Amino acid sequence: MPVGRRIVRAVEVKDSKLTFEAALARLESIVDAMEAGDVPLAELLAKFEEGSKLLKVCEARLKDAELKIEQLKRSKDGKPALEKFAVTNDE
Repeated sequence: MPVGRRIVRAVEVKDSKLTFEAALARLESIVDAMEAGDVPLAELLAKFEEGSKLLKVCEARLKDAELKIEQLKRSKDGKPALEKFAVTNDE
C-alpha cells in the first residue's frame, strides 16, 4: 500500500479522536509542506486528501462547540439568547 494511502487511512481511524487543536496543527503542517513545493505529485495528492479530511474534522469540532455555546446561552423561555461579539483579526 502506498505511503499516502496509509496516512489517509490512519486519519480516518483516528479522526474521531482528534481534538480541534491537533487536527488544525496537522492541517497547517500539510499546507506548509504543500506550499514548499518540493513534494512529489503522488504524495501531494495524498496530503491534499488528508488535508480535506482534517478540514472536515475541524469544521465538525467548531460546529459542536457552536451548538454547545448556543445551548448554554438559552434564555429562560428556551429560545436562543445569542449575543453578538466583536471579532478581532490578530494578523
